[in-house]
Amino acid sequence: MWRGRKLNSSGNRFLGVLRSRCWGTQAEGARLTSSAENQFSWTPQSKPWVFSDYRIMWFKSYKMTFTCLNRMKIYRYPWPRLYGTSQSTVDSSEIKTFLALAHRWWDEQGVYAALHSMNDLRVPFIRDNLLKTVAQHQPGKPLSGIKILDVGCGGGLLTEPLGRLGASVIGIDPVAENIKIAQHHKSFDPVLDKRIEYRACSLEEIVEETAETFDAVVASEVVEHVIDLETFIQCCCQVLKPGGSLFITTINKTQLSYALGIAFSEQIAGIVPKGTHTWEKFVSPEKLESILESNGLSVQTVAGMVYNPFSGYWHWSEITSLNYAAHAVKSTEQEHPVPEFVFKGEREELRHKDSTNPGVQEELKK
Repeated sequence: MWRGRKLNSSGNRFLGVLRSRCWGTQAEGARLTSSAENQFSWTPQSKPWVFSDYRIMWFKSYKMTFTCLNRMKIYRYPWPRLYGTSQSTVDSSEIKTFLALAHRWWDEQGVYAALHSMNDLRVPFIRDNLLKTVAQHQPGKPLSGIKILDVGCGGGLLTEPLGRLGASVIGIDPVAENIKIAQHHKSFDPVLDKRIEYRACSLEEIVEETAETFDAVVASEVVEHVIDLETFIQCCCQVLKPGGSLFITTINKTQLSYALGIAFSEQIAGIVPKGTHTWEKFVSPEKLESILESNGLSVQTVAGMVYNPFSGYWHWSEITSLNYAAHAVKSTEQEHPVPEFVFKGEREELRHKDSTNPGVQEELKK
């Protein structure tokens, strides 16, 4: 919380108050009373704090609400937490793998053939869902005026089609050689040269400067390569505007995905290079949805995708046990969560009681 820095005198006084008031000492026993339900209340001799009947302590000077208990279960920051470069989600071993393949991005019959073919599904998937939020669009440039961040853009295989649809796209990738390839390829099209910008960086490096900047963030075939999925999703959410869309395509974590996605595709058929994927990093739709929802993103669609290695084409499927696509929308309500300490199993009860307690509501309005 304090990023390794020493606390100033105000911080030490704050912790001292919290420690003495929430946990108490024998010397303070006269001011601490216990009910039959083991609920505690205090009668403070002076403010700046106010205690309610439901264990809510309101620090007016700090604008925080604490629920004081005998055990801390959940802690949330009272301000938006931006993740910096010290919390990178980039896996250095993955960098080496993609660096060796950087020169092969635009070979439509090579190791990235399946990604070229995937554009037949993922480009319309992104376009159609974004058009639901646009009242009017220009013929030939339906995504005009929409700002998109393509995370892990590689050589620009998905970035360019989105740019051709009229969107302003920033493509980022931690592999500098990938960005060089992408820059070189877009230079052949003057229109794309104006609509697309590439940067050699990770998502965490641009979170602060691009907070709530983009109408859409795309992470296609990326999340199965990061080392910290939750931080990655948090960063995606932070750069999205309220109401913005996050698009993800990835691989489910099933026995079938190991058999076909790794054993067959990498070791037998050679559809993708060996070592491209790590099964332990695959993520199920259920887990992904849980992480998205916990970060204020509402999942709109989850659809299965199946690749036919013989025809070289993808098609949509109700089966999500292999590849799947997900679309989530960031909440338009700006919530500012506060630190909470709650008894196990009592969080919802506390919320209900406090929301119906006029005294607490009056104190919180002051």
